[in-house]
Order: sequence, then structure tokens, then C-alpha cells
Amino acid sequence: MKKILTLIFILFAFESFAVEKKTTFTLEAFNEAQKAGKTIVINSWNKSCGTCARQTKILSEAKKDFPEVIFLSYEQTKNKDIAKLLNVDFWATIVVYKNSKEVAKEIGVTSKNDIYSLIEKEI
Repeated sequence: MKKILTLIFILFAFESFAVEKKTTFTLEAFNEAQKAGKTIVINSWNKSCGTCARQTKILSEAKKDFPEVIFLSYEQTKNKDIAKLLNVDFWATIVVYKNSKEVAKEIGVTSKNDIYSLIEKEI
């Protein structure tokens, strides 16, 4: 039983660290993108969050599929000032801005179709 639990833990840990996650959000980049009228997709994440890892993989693909969209991210627990600015209370939150307004916010969504739909309706 102990071996099975250890294996399950390793699998979940591997899933959450399988993709590189880093903070790319800066107030300067956010403000410039807003002034330019760009669609901005921001996601919050945490190092040990499997849902965040799945979102990061999908958003990495989306960067290639939506080159006109600005993608920013930040670590929720380390960047509480950003979370407060964006009014985000939870990890794994995706927020979409267009024309300086928040137009969508989803927590915990991990379906590629759902994430792409959030982005597509604001392009």
C-alpha cells in the first residue's frame, strides 16, 4: 500500500513540475498591451498545482496559435500584489482583458477547447 501511495504522489508531483512556469507579468507590459488594445491572457499559478501545470501546457500552445495575443503569468503565492491588482483570489485562474477591461475570468479550467474559447471570443 505504501508503494502505491508513493507512486501516486510521484505521478502528481511530476505532472505539476512537468512544464516550466515563470512569472512574466509586469505592470509595464500589462499597461502597454492595454494601451495598444491587445487581447491579454493572464494566468495565476502555484508551483505544486497540477491544474496550473495543465493550464500552462495549453497556454504554451495557445501562444503559438494566437500570436496577436499577449500572454502573461504570475505565481499567485509570491506575487500577491499582482493578484490584488487583478482581483484574483485563487491559483489556476485565467483572466482575459480586452480594451482595458476584464472580459472573462475562469478558475481551474483545463480543457483546451474551453481555454481557446475564452481567447477566441475576445480576438
